[in-house]
Amino acid sequence: MTFSVFTNFLVMMLCIAVLVQSVRMMRSLKAVKDGGLRDTVAALDNATREARAVLSELKKTLQTDCASNARTVIDGGKILEELTMMIGIGNSVAERILEASGKASKAPAKPASRAAAKKAA
Repeated sequence: MTFSVFTNFLVMMLCIAVLVQSVRMMRSLKAVKDGGLRDTVAALDNATREARAVLSELKKTLQTDCASNARTVIDGGKILEELTMMIGIGNSVAERILEASGKASKAPAKPASRAAAKKAA
């Protein structure tokens, strides 16, 4: 067998393989065409439409809720500032009371007059 006969035989085998594969692919394409491809595309289109509707509703809801939550956070910040100021005032009043009570306990006791003691009784 010469080289040219061998290559011709090899090319003939490859051509037969291509023909067989082409027939198989044509059958597969017919099955897809006749099958549920249209139904599948319609279902995907419907699912996409529903997903868009849900996403638009979610976007509207988030815009509304986020705006009200932002107002609540701002109001909370104002209340926090007011409470911080009130706590500071309360702490300074408590310190003054402690200082005054410390000074009063260190001061010597004055003898009470008899008239004041009678009135107290």
